[in-house]
Amino acid sequence: MTLVTEVTNHQASTPEATVAGAMSNRPLSGTASADDYAQINHLIRAYFTGLHEGDSERLRRIFHADAVLKAPGLRRTLAEWLALVNERETPQQRGDAFSYQLLAMEVLNGQAMVKVLCPLLGRTYIDFLGLLKEQGKWLIVNKMYADL
Repeated sequence: MTLVTEVTNHQASTPEATVAGAMSNRPLSGTASADDYAQINHLIRAYFTGLHEGDSERLRRIFHADAVLKAPGLRRTLAEWLALVNERETPQQRGDAFSYQLLAMEVLNGQAMVKVLCPLLGRTYIDFLGLLKEQGKWLIVNKMYADL
């Protein structure tokens, strides 16, 4: 059974409110446990905070070591992307609002697909994050993204 959470136009000023508001609509039956949702919730909160603060170490901890980041015509290893995160001015330093949004989530067994909106450094990205649960821990194994 596939579990789907859809959220549209959900904005919040903190990572906790952004993810918690979206997660309140999730079903409690099927193949994913409440603990799975709590772990994914925590991971997405860390993702938003890591992007906003430019915290490459926080981001590294939630990605699998062999994750690849992909956009149309672009491929980056996790190490390449984290180096760019370290070099750029952060949204927090720029005074940008914390307005990331969880748009949708699908969970099936030990797999999840999360769609998020990330206004970042004057651009707006849609990220599709592929997650796997391995050895009891959820990690991002793939990130596809596009600038709107």
